[in-house]
Amino acid sequence: MLLKKTLTALLVGAALSATTAQAEIKIGVVTSSTGPIALVGIPQKNSVPLLPTSAGGETITYISLDDGSDPTAASKAFKKLIDEEKVDAIIGPSGSGAAVGVLQYAAESGTPMLAPVGTAAVVLPMTEQKKWVFKTTQNDDLIASAIVDHMKEAGVKTVGLIGTADPYGENWAKVMGELTREAGIEIVASESFQRQDTSITGQSLKLLMANPDAVLVAAPGSSSVMPQTTLKEQGYAGQIYQTHGAALDPFLKLGGKAVEGTILAASLMLVLDEVEDSPAKQIATDYVARYTELHGEAPATFGGNVYDAGLLLHNAIPTALETAKPGTAEFRSALRDALEATKELPGTQGVYNMTPADHSGFDERGRVMITVKDGDWKLLD
Repeated sequence: MLLKKTLTALLVGAALSATTAQAEIKIGVVTSSTGPIALVGIPQKNSVPLLPTSAGGETITYISLDDGSDPTAASKAFKKLIDEEKVDAIIGPSGSGAAVGVLQYAAESGTPMLAPVGTAAVVLPMTEQKKWVFKTTQNDDLIASAIVDHMKEAGVKTVGLIGTADPYGENWAKVMGELTREAGIEIVASESFQRQDTSITGQSLKLLMANPDAVLVAAPGSSSVMPQTTLKEQGYAGQIYQTHGAALDPFLKLGGKAVEGTILAASLMLVLDEVEDSPAKQIATDYVARYTELHGEAPATFGGNVYDAGLLLHNAIPTALETAKPGTAEFRSALRDALEATKELPGTQGVYNMTPADHSGFDERGRVMITVKDGDWKLLD
């Protein structure tokens, strides 16, 4: 009799443990905290300890992996999180090329992917594969339209482009081609380079020969610096624009005087002290304060993209829990649907309103015009 009671107790305990294990929500994170794009990946990895640890009454566990800025390693990490860790969603990777490369794995496994990358190619044009991806940065056209509007107001008639030879630079070239045509601005030269290049003298000389009124550099992280410093060294005196890929303090330090006067459209996080009060400003201010307290320095805006991914998941998880339990295909599908239904959710970068056609969800509240003045970011007058 005693043995029977003991066995019964053990079985009940095992059942309770299984229920508890099923209730745990597992989120994978893939960042490039080492390698060529570490300036992007480090603040993203460092933001993971600040993400919500529970939602809908259930615990959230994060499993963080580094891909070393290598797309192949990113794919391996992504598949490991899906196949071995059985995660319910994945935040990452950091790199645009790596993110495009893992789209198929997210779709095949039915795992929501929150991509903190620059290129809109991960969500546009929308396809059956891309419906599993949600992007926590502003789409290129939102940023580009603000830049082209400024060019038009400034009387720019001709522009030169130089960008990375990857999905980030390629999509920017496409978007700028469309917007400049509509604005009556001619692209007189378009060049590309590899992120790992140590010299782009040839491309820069071709831009100089075309003599454009302005140049746009479309490159993420530290790769955004060399095109501008090279152009300045060769005597280019026109206006240089950058994308939100350059929105990090090391851009200022690495570029020095060569980046003075740069104009870009980017997140309000760069100029928090200068923008008007809003829900997004409150969240960004809190995030920056918590990050600084934990790491001893303020985060780059790229860290905010991972933080926002955590906010999006925290907002969507309770709804998904109404349908299914974590660790199941049904829960992942419900989580995808709940993410797509996100409305008026403020984050560090702006306000999210997702739709079946728009998995970035930002509007004009997700950008401000910024310049570099006296070696610092300033709101453009």
